[in-house]
Amino acid sequence: MNETDLISIVIPVFNEQVNLEKLLKRCVKTCRSIGKPFELILVDDGSSDQGSSFIRVDAGKISGRCETGFPLYFNPIGKGLAFFMLDGPSGYTLDGGKTWEAMAANQRGWGCGSVDFSAKKPVSIFALRHECGGEIYTSNEMGKTWKLKGKAFASVGIFDAKTFVATIEKEQGIFRTTDGAESWTKVSDLQPAGRDIRVLKGLAYSTSAEGMPVSKDRGAMWAVQGEAVKCSLGPYVGKSQMHIVVGKKGFFQAANGGRQWKQAAPRPPQYNVTIPGWFLNLGWDPHADISYASRTGEPPYKYQK
Repeated sequence: MNETDLISIVIPVFNEQVNLEKLLKRCVKTCRSIGKPFELILVDDGSSDQGSSFIRVDAGKISGRCETGFPLYFNPIGKGLAFFMLDGPSGYTLDGGKTWEAMAANQRGWGCGSVDFSAKKPVSIFALRHECGGEIYTSNEMGKTWKLKGKAFASVGIFDAKTFVATIEKEQGIFRTTDGAESWTKVSDLQPAGRDIRVLKGLAYSTSAEGMPVSKDRGAMWAVQGEAVKCSLGPYVGKSQMHIVVGKKGFFQAANGGRQWKQAAPRPPQYNVTIPGWFLNLGWDPHADISYASRTGEPPYKYQK
């Protein structure tokens, strides 16, 4: 095998929920000992247990790896989901996973990205490359082409094709542009802890050590909403005012837009949730109220009340 060889292991699965964790640990350990890139593809054969969730659905368009907890950007009130991969092809779905489209490669991949899912036909992306001097790029073709717009940035968020918010390396605060990243204005002294600023119905949400910064005027002004909660990942936004944020002590939930927080799930004891969330990913299913956690080289976990 040469350096570009990829080991693919295809495993049929039928009602194997109780066995999957041990199986995946053994497979990962063996593959890592070989020292070659690898992928595990679990093919469900009509399971009636929760092992059926381990089904590859991206039509082979997404692969590679990520190093932070910010590569997935989704529309909680629609069917859009975008993957901004570090090493491997990125892509997206606009119909809940029925069909997938690939994004054009851009040298080494992404640290995070934001999509304007508010548009009837989403086309605008604002993305940050990983460990590349804070380079930011825009696309008005859903990633078919990219345009470099600046350097030394640390986080990104998008309202429309021209209106973005971001943080800048070695500078305090939140910055905003209304001309497609040609010029920037500082709009807040608040300092987000994460790398993606999430937008839902015109409201922007971020995370910080003090609580959840929120903007109600398309990023022009910001304030911490509600009581303080130390967090660096999220917010994961439900269809209503339900939010989830994650910090070193686990998942915290608010049913009133972040005004009052309570712990919803502990973090897995094997995971050290660092700021800003390197080598792990966390998620929340607002419909079933299930929390998920995964980490590089470890099997995924879920927490269901």
